[in-house]
Amino acid sequence: MKSVEAADLSAASGGQAQNIGKQAELDRGLPRTDDWRFDFGPGAAAEGYRAVGPDCRYDADKGYGFEDGGSVYGRDRRLQEDGAMSGDMAGTNIPGTNIPGGDTGLSRLRGSFCIPLGAVFRVDLPDGTYRVTLLTGDELADTHTLVKAGGSKRILPPVRTAAGQFVEHRFAVQVYGSTLRLAFAGKAPRVNALEIVSSPNTLTLFLAGDSTVTDQPASGYPYAGWGQMLPALFKHDVCVDNHAVSGRSSRSFIEEGRLDVLMSRMKAGDFLLIQFGHNDEKADPRRSTDPHTTYKEYLRRYIDAALAVKAQPVLITPVQRRYFDAEGRLADTHGEYVPAVCELAAECGVPLIDLAEKTRALLEQAGPEGSKELFMWTLPGEYMNFPAGMEDNTHFQETGAARIAGLVAEAVRELQLQPLLMYLR
Repeated sequence: MKSVEAADLSAASGGQAQNIGKQAELDRGLPRTDDWRFDFGPGAAAEGYRAVGPDCRYDADKGYGFEDGGSVYGRDRRLQEDGAMSGDMAGTNIPGTNIPGGDTGLSRLRGSFCIPLGAVFRVDLPDGTYRVTLLTGDELADTHTLVKAGGSKRILPPVRTAAGQFVEHRFAVQVYGSTLRLAFAGKAPRVNALEIVSSPNTLTLFLAGDSTVTDQPASGYPYAGWGQMLPALFKHDVCVDNHAVSGRSSRSFIEEGRLDVLMSRMKAGDFLLIQFGHNDEKADPRRSTDPHTTYKEYLRRYIDAALAVKAQPVLITPVQRRYFDAEGRLADTHGEYVPAVCELAAECGVPLIDLAEKTRALLEQAGPEGSKELFMWTLPGEYMNFPAGMEDNTHFQETGAARIAGLVAEAVRELQLQPLLMYLR
């Protein structure tokens, strides 16, 4: 699919719309192992695409479809070539619209769509990095679509279109376990088409860290690590591959072989963001490290591993916990671990994101009460997954995780980390 941004169908029919048709001609016949195209909505698919109607359920033989759960509806607003309206557009007059005669591919992609409400679309793919293109819009209505990968990773900002506007959005995603799962929601979601293309050379931003960074499962909503909010802040030129795991320290992450797995996928030009500390501080012999010795020694192993493959390591100080003193100032819970990271960054000459300082400023500005909106402080009955409520001063809910991810993006700008800076949205 080429870009399909237009205020109305007549505007698109002149330039970008013609490009769509030409691109469809070029794309036909590409190997299915490298390229997957899906046309969403009732009726037959546009040529070169696979049909995904609202009743298209996933099965292993087919290798794609909507998983059980959620609701999926479909609309067909296409105009017939003779100018008469078909499906849901019958009897409706839209002045100024004019789909080019014979351009059935464009008419199909834009005029028919699925409305997925809390639904997950699954595609079976070989493991690897992919570029995904989403086409969304509706001739008659404003739309609002939310998209997550794997059920919890925010890969796009909220997608909004005005009535008559059709917009193409791209993002990069890493597939593990031979399965790509895209969860759709929103106030008025639309999915017109999807194109999935293998993109192994995409720059990858790897994350190593703990529960404050990890992709929390959808079943734990609204729990969220800042790493799962980060992909939405980058263009499709960057794939965020989050290897952070709850409960891990700089030591246990390595001793469990997780750094080895991460490095088996890293290539020259990639980035590795490293944030540990919360669990290094605990009195657990399997995880604890000393800030003056073993903590820095383990962190240095991440740095050396990245540099060995000509990737760029970036050290990050641990985010602050939500503990305030009687004067409303944030209490320090990390002790010598924060200065240890700063010292190591200077010693090794690698970039440093002082997230401890940035989150201290954020929490103190919000104050003891306002900062609860960032953390998992919830009332009984406020969220289905936590009916009894929650008071957690360490872990974020989605709002807070998104704010922290924004601070990381802010630091990328401040440090002028190229080409990451160039690829920020």
